Amino acid sequence: MPAPRAPAVNATAAALLGLLHEGPMSGGQLVAAAADRFGSFFSVTRSQVYRELPALVTAGLLEPGRPGPRASQTYALTAAGRRAFTRWLRSGAAADALRSPLVLRLLHAGRLSPAQRAELVASSREAYTARLAAARAAARGERDPYRKAVADFAVAHVRAVLKLLDAVPE
Repeated sequence: MPAPRAPAVNATAAALLGLLHEGPMSGGQLVAAAADRFGSFFSVTRSQVYRELPALVTAGLLEPGRPGPRASQTYALTAAGRRAFTRWLRSGAAADALRSPLVLRLLHAGRLSPAQRAELVASSREAYTARLAAARAAARGERDPYRKAVADFAVAHVRAVLKLLDAVPE
């Protein structure tokens, strides 16, 4: 008898299911792993993680473990969760939408004073310069060809943001 069809999942749920392929994790561990692995191009907030986990358990995609210290709960991927993640991976390559709070701020920067605009650009440049150093280091150390391609994309993305900041009039 064939395995039942896995339910469709959204990108946030898929991000969590992907991380859980490495083994059971708590919500806090998932938040940290998401920030570490793909936070430069796909943000996952603590509230999103804690909203998704019970829904994934209800859908049979995750199995909760025993509560741990300070009521932390670990979650493990089920066979249905693996199928749902694979279905999401295979579901196609629709164009992504860029979601950048910085770009949104720059679009509305005309409402700021010149000093406030200068501070926005300067603080953003500082943050992205630091992010570029971290992205370059991650790309240099990556051996898996798919993760290497993603790490190189992160470097290119940060460079593009710095170029955008350079193009903002003073």
